[in-house]
Amino acid sequence: MARKWSYLVSSVIVVALSRDELDAELGAQLDAMCAALHKEPFDPAPFEEVGERLVALGYVNEPGLRRTVDVLGKGLLALEEFSATEQHTVHVVGGIGALACGFVSARARAILDQQESMQRSLLKAAHDAQRDQRQSEAKFAGLASSSTNGILIVGLDGRVAWGNDAIGDILGHQPEPGTRLAELVAPQSIVVFRELMERVLAERDEFQRERMQLVRGDGEFSRVTLTASLLRDDDGKPSHVLAMIDDDTELALLQGELRRQSLHDVLTGLPNRQFFTTHLETVLRRADPEFGVTVFHLDLDAFGLVCNSLGGRVGDQLLQHVARRLRAVMSREQAMVARFDGDEFGIIVENTATTPDIATTMASINADLAEPIFVDDHGLAVSVSAGVVDRPSPDVDPTELLRMADLALRQAKKDQRGQWQLFHGNQDMERRRDHALAVVMPGAWEQGDIGVCYQPVRVLATGELAGVEAVLHWDLSDRCAELADQTGLILPMGEWLMRITAGQAQWWRQRGELDAQFGIRLTHHQSTDADLVSRVAKVVEETGMPHERLTLCMPVGVLGVADAAENLSTLAARGVRIALEDFGLGPRDLAWLSELPIASVCVPKDLTRRMDPRSVALIPAVHEVGVNICVDGIETAEQAAWWTQVGADLAIGAHFGSPLDAGDFLKEL
Repeated sequence: MARKWSYLVSSVIVVALSRDELDAELGAQLDAMCAALHKEPFDPAPFEEVGERLVALGYVNEPGLRRTVDVLGKGLLALEEFSATEQHTVHVVGGIGALACGFVSARARAILDQQESMQRSLLKAAHDAQRDQRQSEAKFAGLASSSTNGILIVGLDGRVAWGNDAIGDILGHQPEPGTRLAELVAPQSIVVFRELMERVLAERDEFQRERMQLVRGDGEFSRVTLTASLLRDDDGKPSHVLAMIDDDTELALLQGELRRQSLHDVLTGLPNRQFFTTHLETVLRRADPEFGVTVFHLDLDAFGLVCNSLGGRVGDQLLQHVARRLRAVMSREQAMVARFDGDEFGIIVENTATTPDIATTMASINADLAEPIFVDDHGLAVSVSAGVVDRPSPDVDPTELLRMADLALRQAKKDQRGQWQLFHGNQDMERRRDHALAVVMPGAWEQGDIGVCYQPVRVLATGELAGVEAVLHWDLSDRCAELADQTGLILPMGEWLMRITAGQAQWWRQRGELDAQFGIRLTHHQSTDADLVSRVAKVVEETGMPHERLTLCMPVGVLGVADAAENLSTLAARGVRIALEDFGLGPRDLAWLSELPIASVCVPKDLTRRMDPRSVALIPAVHEVGVNICVDGIETAEQAAWWTQVGADLAIGAHFGSPLDAGDFLKEL
């Protein structure tokens, strides 16, 4: 790719390097860009430095920039290492934009340096002309005629005395001698122009420079940089003003286009996250105090299925369709629709008295997207899930506001599609507390603050001990396993729990103090762990605990995952008893009992407390397949009696004994 880049670039530019040296130089720059694309988070600065480096090599024309963008745009995206994810595509596009920005900035500096050097040369030539008129006039005429910058000699009365050909190109006509220079200045720049001329005539500095606009012959405006200085006669008295005019129109257009591209998504043309965040800050400040604003964070449901089955090109067309439909739906409101990353979009609505409520807006969006779009003869329709923040405080940080919307979106997508969830501050405070505890758990575990407790599993009918459940215990939280599951710590901690439990069970068994079934509940992460079987095998081998004395309880919700079902079957084949947690006693849950080797099921606490007869209608069917039923969370004698009457077999809960450490547990049996 570097050789191709060198060949194409060298065909339109001339640099002070041999072909081999240019190959090596561009190869080094390509390595720097590839290294930047691999880093997370992505930093476009190396791309910008490449653009500046190219200018330093003498790479100063637009054809060369176009060749560079073409080679890198196609070449980097074609590399296997960057074609695997859309995230790399976004990074490549952003990197090339940064390269172009670096190129434009460096080129602008180079042009400014050249202009300043030329201006000083012209000033020197003009001053020399005062000492040697004939020689200086010849030099000045040569420089002025060959310059691409407009040059005007203006009398002290402000009238044009002479202008070169370039000024005619800038203005679209050649100004006649005697024309007042102020007449060429656009109205919006007249104040700046007059202040500049006042400073020049006051001889505050050698020359003065200001950006302004001039009026073209066709009535349009030219963006220019005007540099003015005094010319003196043979007696050293001011005689004229030398005005040099640099045409900034093309540079301004290029910078404007690059700025637009940096703030908009390439695929859909929508504002990107950066533009959305900046706009959000402005909107929050000007929001109507009564109606406020509403922020939607949208995510396409099952978009991955479209891309995986029909390809990325179809996925891109679907994203473009969604962008158009979202803009159409929100066209009646004062709103901005943006594309964030992948299949995520954002909407900020400045509410008024006529703005529909959130439910109506979401219903309109999903109803509109439900109309199929045909791509390659495939009729596609999608739905969106959304997290919504309604009427936030005007003082909230935009980044924090987007975090709130994202949290609400994750909650909306939890086990469902096409739904929306409103952000609630209280839930966020609880979630933040949980996250804070989750991140300090490794230290607490290392210091011994997390231990193992045991609670009895009783036979409902007789109250006798049927088994023992081992649980993690931490004084700071009663959801220790759930928090560890969020960070992945549950994998090593869960293996440690099994080892401690199995060792304690063997100790009690060998001393003749307790010989019972020991159970451990697995989290979603543990149940789908590819190494679960090997972890259990290692613990059993190290402790000598019989397989048949160990019960592992999996959440019923993981059974649809292939790894979890395979783990369950393999462990059951080795003699480990398998139980299902959160068993809802519904037909879907019941179907698993006929397909998998399940020994028992555990009814969740919410069903236990409700004691709803409709929830237990299938208990006989569970017994028919040889599976016993354990109810979790029995807290009162009334609950125990009710579940005994409806046919449940086992129970866990405060009514039969709370979790205790190993020593206290034996005392309470």
